[in-house]
Amino acid sequence: MYLWFPLALLLFFLMLIARFYQRSSGERTYYQLYIGPIVLFGGGVARYTSINYLAGDTLGDLLLAVSGVMLIALCVFLYRIMTRNRKTL
Repeated sequence: MYLWFPLALLLFFLMLIARFYQRSSGERTYYQLYIGPIVLFGGGVARYTSINYLAGDTLGDLLLAVSGVMLIALCVFLYRIMTRNRKTL
């Protein structure tokens, strides 16, 4: 359960970066979607805490997997938007 708090803080910081980039560049970053992985990861951690197991719960595994895939997709999307049309030296 203690792992969720630093991860939520890190994801919130990433959401603020996406929000700042949207406001400064005018490109749509969908920064509101970063709340999804925070909630889903929290749900997975709460599930594992409630059943008192470390692994093997289908619902907990599914919540964590969906959270991870969603976070990867959002990070790749933000990276591609921020590095588009950049010239290399």
